[in-house]
Amino acid sequence: MPNLLTPLSFAGLTLRNRIVMPPMWSGQATPEGFVTDAIVDYHRRRAAAGCGLVIVEHSFVHPLGRHSANQIGAHTGAAVHGLSRLASAIKAEGAAACLQLSYAGSRSSSAVLGVLPLAPSAVKHPYEPEGEVPQEATPGQLAGIAAAFGDAADRARLAGFDAVEIHAAHGFLLSQFLSPLTNRRTDDYGGAVEQRARLHREVVAAVRARVGAWFPVFIRLGAHDETPGGLELDEACNVAACMAENSLNLIDVSGGLQGSRGVGKGPAYFVRYAEAIKRRVGVPVLVTGGIAEPAMADQIIRDEQADLVGVGRAMLNDPGWAQQAIRRLSQVPQA
Repeated sequence: MPNLLTPLSFAGLTLRNRIVMPPMWSGQATPEGFVTDAIVDYHRRRAAAGCGLVIVEHSFVHPLGRHSANQIGAHTGAAVHGLSRLASAIKAEGAAACLQLSYAGSRSSSAVLGVLPLAPSAVKHPYEPEGEVPQEATPGQLAGIAAAFGDAADRARLAGFDAVEIHAAHGFLLSQFLSPLTNRRTDDYGGAVEQRARLHREVVAAVRARVGAWFPVFIRLGAHDETPGGLELDEACNVAACMAENSLNLIDVSGGLQGSRGVGKGPAYFVRYAEAIKRRVGVPVLVTGGIAEPAMADQIIRDEQADLVGVGRAMLNDPGWAQQAIRRLSQVPQA
């Protein structure tokens, strides 16, 4: 029976264990979106503690998809040098390195972009209280966004990352497309969930066209909006199955429009979503959210609720979390 310390091989990758540093924004990029020494050290320290996989914080694929002024970018060839330094530092510590790629949509603002952000519909984001009413993206603009994901993925590959992750959670653009609350379109990108997931399929196709059939590609999927009228779990399960069938290699389960917002969630609050999705897909499933105790993370793997566990806030607070978890679990008799 696998546990948190069991290696995992899939899609040409071999992870030394199932501990994951999930993407956690550090806000330390240059104004141009380039990697800094602080970002390299932030990720290197957690890789050195023993993580099997490090997923680098969300990186914008196009200047108009930027979320904040100090966010990493994968939007230009000039970013590759810094991204290469980052990937090399993570891999030198024995962890696999993945870069998360994102487009903010209505989670951004004209103050950051200089223009109104693009979104599925001209609907204010329900969890951006200071947000603006965005522009509804045209089909031509959506094609450009998909192409930007493909270009950014290729830059990540050239920089030496072992994988890329498409960000489709936490209320970013692809999450906005999946949610009936923010997607009011009446064309082929709106309506039933299969149509609301059309941009997801186009992004995956654009990424695959640039990185090839064998390069590992993941998706972080918002599994539930946890908001009346929003995306429900059964719809997310259908999307996850579609993504797995469309050559994605891992499903990273997280929150939808709300992300991890909300009080009183308790520990391991996305595990039941991950377990439902795991029953529908034949690729590894990663879950993050309110998991801080090594024994809990280990039990999630033992109970086959997920294949990998991301530890966010606890690892943010303690860069050595993985090292301590490995030490503690290594002392427990294995069943």
